[in-house]
Amino acid sequence: MERLKKYMAQLNEEQIKTALSAFAFYYEELNSWNEKFNLTAITDKEEVIIKHYADSLEGALYITGKVCDVGSGAGFPGIPLAIVNPNIELTFIESVNKKVTFLNHIISSLNLKAKAVHIRAEDAAKLKYREYFDTVTARALAPLATLAEYLLPFLKLGGTAVIYKGGEIEEELNGAKPALKALGGEIKKVIKYNILDTDNKRSLIIIKKSKPTPIEYPRSGNKPRTNPL
Repeated sequence: MERLKKYMAQLNEEQIKTALSAFAFYYEELNSWNEKFNLTAITDKEEVIIKHYADSLEGALYITGKVCDVGSGAGFPGIPLAIVNPNIELTFIESVNKKVTFLNHIISSLNLKAKAVHIRAEDAAKLKYREYFDTVTARALAPLATLAEYLLPFLKLGGTAVIYKGGEIEEELNGAKPALKALGGEIKKVIKYNILDTDNKRSLIIIKKSKPTPIEYPRSGNKPRTNPL
């Protein structure tokens, strides 16, 4: 866990100690619950630290205000981000109830300023959470064109989508241009990185919402996945 201190420059010594303890607890609970609920295929401690914790924290500089983590599964990137930044107000949107139960257990145990909601993203974005958040994030969830349709309706005008992707994303970036144009988003930055200086190549895509998203998006019936814009 000590390697995670790289992402805690803004914390004092006592806060760092609390954060490292939280990450250790999270790992133990993840492994324990994973035996029943299959939350993650990655269970080795070093791999969890690199591929889940550190990767999640690479986007921390872009996470502010009211934050929505969509399709968060076992809590990545949201839980690590909340552990190192107690000032963000985090809402998890997750369609699988057992994962919501796990997330709320972690949130309660670590006293995080967060909540997990059992709802599909396309429903949440048409109800109380439309244009509600300053930042929305997703990791390893869907192709970029599909993600844009799920995420941008959640954002206030001027808000930021922080999307975690693999190392090779040029084809996805080009393929998502029509979707971003239709949904009111524009790519502001693409950051390539190796997690903790390992061979794990990753990318962050930073998208700004520059125009309102038309009310017909996101489409229902799984259309963002089966028929991307």
